[in-house]
Amino acid sequence: MSVQTDPLEDVLTLVGTTSHLSVGLVAGGRWAVSFEPPLGVKFNAVRRGHCVLTVDGVPEPIELAEGDCFLLTQPRAFTLASEVGVRPVPAGPVFAAATDGVARVGAGEDVVFIGGRFGFGERAQGLLLDVLPPVIHVPGRTAEATTVRWALEQIDAELRERPLASTLVTEHLALVMLIHLLRLHLVVARPGETSGWLAGLTDPIVAPALRAVHARPAHAWTVSQLAEVAAVSRSTLAARFKQVVGQGPLEYLTGWRIELAADRLRRGDETVAAIAREVGYGSESTLSNAFKRITGTSPRDYRRWTTV
Repeated sequence: MSVQTDPLEDVLTLVGTTSHLSVGLVAGGRWAVSFEPPLGVKFNAVRRGHCVLTVDGVPEPIELAEGDCFLLTQPRAFTLASEVGVRPVPAGPVFAAATDGVARVGAGEDVVFIGGRFGFGERAQGLLLDVLPPVIHVPGRTAEATTVRWALEQIDAELRERPLASTLVTEHLALVMLIHLLRLHLVVARPGETSGWLAGLTDPIVAPALRAVHARPAHAWTVSQLAEVAAVSRSTLAARFKQVVGQGPLEYLTGWRIELAADRLRRGDETVAAIAREVGYGSESTLSNAFKRITGTSPRDYRRWTTV
């Protein structure tokens, strides 16, 4: 039984990922800028020079070289500086004084940044952000980061030249960059740096079962069938899935079905009975019972509260 699908694409689509580029930053000399906890997921890329990133709750500063990117996945205060120990100025006044789309701090143009943020729908915290570390640092001078470098170069060109529809182009390029940053993180992450379904994507036993669930969520999967997809025994899959993802395969299947049902309730006007059939429940009452058990509310109440 061969099944191919992409859980990462499924989740990013479901949580409604958007991007917004901010004013650029140019810095020189001895400088430091402190930022309040951002809304959404903050990203910055060093287009020229090098600096130091410190993040609240992260014990060690992170050295950023030319071409490096970072994602701040949690709303934590952070500081960018020429070196550790420089007293920072708040970012608000610096960016309020920006001209021609560029904010400046310090003396000179030693360091140039592109930055922005990614926004997500209401389910992003539980589905995506909670399974990522607070900071993802991707070095730019590696072979794996080639596409990230390409996206940054294109964004840079769009911002400099401002051709027609440049804002839309840069936002789409930023989403391309986000996907590649997440891919790279999965490749280089150390044990414990990802959790849940995201950790399962790189596990040779769990990943085939995850892809099967996402490819056919309405199928009446059994642990034995998923084990067959993964080419392991039932007991091996059950134990490994629980260890890596933090829940059993059928528990994960139920959770994903409820996420799909919730998405349909938010976005459309299908009947609850029709949604139940689409996500793998034989009746409206069966879906309603599972939905209330997982979310604490009925599908009808959920639709009313989320579409007002």
